Amino acid sequence: MNHTHALATFLAQLRYDDLPEAVLARTEDLFLDWLGSALASRGAHPIPLFERYAQLMGPQEGRASIVLSGRRTSAYFAALVNAAASHLVEQDDLHNSSVLHPATVVFPAVLAAAQDLGKSGQQLLLASVAGYEAGIRIGEFLGRSHYRIFHTTATVGTLAAAVAVGKLMDFDQEQFINLLGSAGTQASGLWEFLRDAADSKQLHTAKAAADGLLAAYLTADGLTGARNILEGEQGMAAGMSSDARPACLSDRLGSRWALLETSFKFHASCRHTHPAADALLALMQREGLEHQQISAITTRVHQAAIDVLGRVDVPQTVHQAKFSMGAVLGLIAVHGKAGLPEFHELALTDADVAAVREKTRMQLDGEVDDAYPRRWLGRVDVQTTDGRGLSAAIDEPKGDPGNTLSRAELEDKFQRLLAFAGDSDTRRASLLIDRVWKLRGTADLSGLTE
Repeated sequence: MNHTHALATFLAQLRYDDLPEAVLARTEDLFLDWLGSALASRGAHPIPLFERYAQLMGPQEGRASIVLSGRRTSAYFAALVNAAASHLVEQDDLHNSSVLHPATVVFPAVLAAAQDLGKSGQQLLLASVAGYEAGIRIGEFLGRSHYRIFHTTATVGTLAAAVAVGKLMDFDQEQFINLLGSAGTQASGLWEFLRDAADSKQLHTAKAAADGLLAAYLTADGLTGARNILEGEQGMAAGMSSDARPACLSDRLGSRWALLETSFKFHASCRHTHPAADALLALMQREGLEHQQISAITTRVHQAAIDVLGRVDVPQTVHQAKFSMGAVLGLIAVHGKAGLPEFHELALTDADVAAVREKTRMQLDGEVDDAYPRRWLGRVDVQTTDGRGLSAAIDEPKGDPGNTLSRAELEDKFQRLLAFAGDSDTRRASLLIDRVWKLRGTADLSGLTE
């Protein structure tokens, strides 16, 4: 349990003044990216189901805001709806080596709790960093075997959200140990939904954020939890992993800021498709290739890409198309981009996209698999109709820390996300952007997203 204790001690002792400028700025960047992802889902199935549930079961008034409607409710139901909303359009962030989407679970929980408890922007940023640092390390601890069956953002996300809210409440080491126990025993989320095009992915993040917040509020009131939920004989690793690495839990705490390693999503699809999409785009631009000249595409991938994307053959929904390597590469080959408009208007109906999809296959590659999950490599081989064999390689997909999005690009992405949801008022988008860039000086977060 030494590593869990070390993590709990770090979380308890972490202070705002400990955070480097780069970490604070990156947290603001990640918050804006999360907010855009949430707002882009307005009116899209299944998010109204979560909104109606919150209206039916939650209070009609409260201090926390549902970002899509501005309606106020309890922190629990605001976290629930906001987390579901921000994981729908597949534009939220990802941390590579933990295979965790931190924003979609951390920010809904911490924003709702901060509004509920009257906390400041600085306190929100500190708490968010704590959630990222803990969640990423726990994801790395559980390893590749965990991700094969469990949706890490659902399982680990529950603990990441709990830690963020616990930090907002200024928990000590003992409280963090109890908090991890109460969050970990609730952690769940299985990949089986991909086979059925089910709506479970949004339920996963909704429950992770809300249950993490639940664990924190109950811990603050004295609820105890399992003291060794991560490393114990009947804990998470024992039941959910075959390659757990306890040392990851305390890896360079205070010197390695894992939050800085988080990637932004450039394409509006599952992150496992991005390396191949970038490689194909680079190849077609380099060769001046048109999609009609392609006779076959082989993308060489890591095993997790096959595990997740291999479940989708012919996509029946837009969401399934985002988990289809062929559909994504079809959009890239035919239209040069795989953004939200392309998925919603072309992915299921464009005959040329379908033709490229049918010519695409994935192949396990040893080099790519060995590098994963620390690095997500893109390797594509293309056969042309005139008999040529062409290849391209991408080592850092667009959005990775070494090939990141600038603030100008993040602002442009935010504007596009709002426009996709039907909000073409650029002044509103600019106002929200300005508020995020001023988070550090914000004392009252109650109207932040309104």
